[in-house]
Amino acid sequence: MMSGPNASVIASFVSEPSRAAMLTLLMDGRYHTAGELACAAGVKAQTASYHLSMMVDGGVLDTKKQGRHRYFGIVNAQVAGIMELLLSAAPRLPVRSLRQAEEDAAIRHARTCYDHLAGRTGVLLTEAMVRLGVLLEDEEDYRVTDKGESFFASLGIDLELARRKRRSFARQCLDWSERKPHLGGALGQVVLARLIELAWIERSAHTRAVVVTRQGKMNLEKFFSVTL
Repeated sequence: MMSGPNASVIASFVSEPSRAAMLTLLMDGRYHTAGELACAAGVKAQTASYHLSMMVDGGVLDTKKQGRHRYFGIVNAQVAGIMELLLSAAPRLPVRSLRQAEEDAAIRHARTCYDHLAGRTGVLLTEAMVRLGVLLEDEEDYRVTDKGESFFASLGIDLELARRKRRSFARQCLDWSERKPHLGGALGQVVLARLIELAWIERSAHTRAVVVTRQGKMNLEKFFSVTL
């Protein structure tokens, strides 16, 4: 038998529908209770706990305790990146209700991809930064230009903080709904955090869709020279 990483363990986590549903919800970059994840997967709490324990033991999920509650989250950006790639190759689930259609449209328009901005909005902003000369495509990553240094500073974004993080700095992350890259990595994380801080982007309560506020739409179109 070959030695090395056992890819079948990771594959087994996403091959089971309940676990896949929970992992997809956790792509919002937040920590959730077992009850929330059970609801998302449409399974009983005991069943959800079984699957969650399996994924924690497998190194896919991390846990945090707050009071009597235990929260679960994706362990790191590498696991989230694998999930995004799998979602880009997966067939669409059938939409059977108006609510599902509305949620699907919202997620495709703007969402979190773990800890950075994705969907049509994320792709449009990334393409705008390349077009404006703020970012340069560099194989599988992006490189910040001199113009980009000034651009991000004008938005109050600390590039040095992003560069000090122990992860890819500015990765091209394939967007599963747009089939084009959006900005990921540490730079994508600090950009989204700043947009939320400015109240240009707001998180949704129960999905990984995010909302571009009226103020955000006006300012994003101004700064990025793009129509959202």
